[in-house]
Parts: sequence; structure tokens; C-alpha cells
Amino acid sequence: QVQLVESGGGLVQPGGSLRLSCAASGRTFNIYHMGWFRQAPGKEREFVAAVNWSDGRTYYADSAKGRFTISRDNAENTVYLQMNSLKPEDTAVYYCASAVSPRDWSYWGQGTQVTVSA
Repeated sequence: QVQLVESGGGLVQPGGSLRLSCAASGRTFNIYHMGWFRQAPGKEREFVAAVNWSDGRTYYADSAKGRFTISRDNAENTVYLQMNSLKPEDTAVYYCASAVSPRDWSYWGQGTQVTVSA
């Protein structure tokens, strides 16, 4: 199994920035992708961004392109999500996830709240 622990959420004003971190432990050699998802109140969980653990290739939802950057530190088994130009509609619980194969998001963190409000 892989254990995931997120950190870095909080309250930020519109236009501000936050950086989320997710530390992985356990059977990390099985990781194919690491990614971030989010779930706003009353909405379904949605994909935000992902990174291939071996070659660093990145993938983004349209809502994240140009504002969010996903990165990884393989030595520390950590994935980051740098979020800039935040909008109120980015308010959600953000979840870190790991996949052992494409689209097989097997492991999830507990989530961290991001609130964008004036």
C-alpha cells in the first residue's frame, strides 16, 4: 500500500497563491502517477493535475492550465501543487492520489481544505 499525507491548504484571498504538498510512504516503487483532485461542496470530485513519477510528464485540467503547476521530488517521495491566481471557484477540498497504472487511482490522502475568499 501507499500512504499519502497532504499539507499546505488554508484561506487565501482571490489572486493569491498556495502550495500544497503530498508526502508518500509505503510501497512507493509501485507509483506510476501522482496527482491532485478536488471536490467542492455539492459537486463531484474532479481531476486537477497529475505527474508521471518516472519521466515527469505533466497533465492538467483546463481549469488548472496556466495557473497551477504540479511537480515532484522523487528523492523525498513528495508531489507539490503550486496554485497561483486563485479564484473563489477554486475553493474545495484537495486530495492527493497515487496510481499504480494509468487511470488506476488506488490510493488517496485525507484531503486538505483550500478556501479562496476576500
